[in-house]
Amino acid sequence: MSDEREIPLTPQSHDTGADHVIIPIKVEEALGAAAMAMICLISFGNVLTRYFTNISFAFTEEFSVVLLAFMTFVGASAAFASNEHIRITFFLQRMPRPLRWLCEAISVVVTTIMFSLIVYYGAQVTYDEWFWGETSAGMGNPVWLYTIWLPVLSIAIILRVLGRGYARLIRHPDGV
Repeated sequence: MSDEREIPLTPQSHDTGADHVIIPIKVEEALGAAAMAMICLISFGNVLTRYFTNISFAFTEEFSVVLLAFMTFVGASAAFASNEHIRITFFLQRMPRPLRWLCEAISVVVTTIMFSLIVYYGAQVTYDEWFWGETSAGMGNPVWLYTIWLPVLSIAIILRVLGRGYARLIRHPDGV
């Protein structure tokens, strides 16, 4: 019998969080996989075209950049929903439970504020691009079609963060 606490080597965050999720995390996983597949197809098509014709489709970069940003935000949403977001578990696991709860609460608040700012400013940028009729350099598409995803996906992330915060801080505070 020792009075040492047993500290797990793996983070406690490996629960899937399925008990609080209304919209399955598979939605984000499928959207992220689709975006990655489209990036691969666009890039592969561009490589083949450049190899066989010596002509590069520069406009494909436009789609690849938007899809990469889309994939990043969808992945962040899935990470927050499943409690797999980046944090320093080495220190967190060694804290007493009330301090872990406080750190989790601070994380929820700060993350919500940050993505709320992205919603606000992203919506402003999107509106300005729509209002002034900005078009992209490569294809001449309306730029707001690309930037609308920042506020939309940030709202999805906020909802996932708040759902996870509710599950970990209110419904099951002893699991923090």
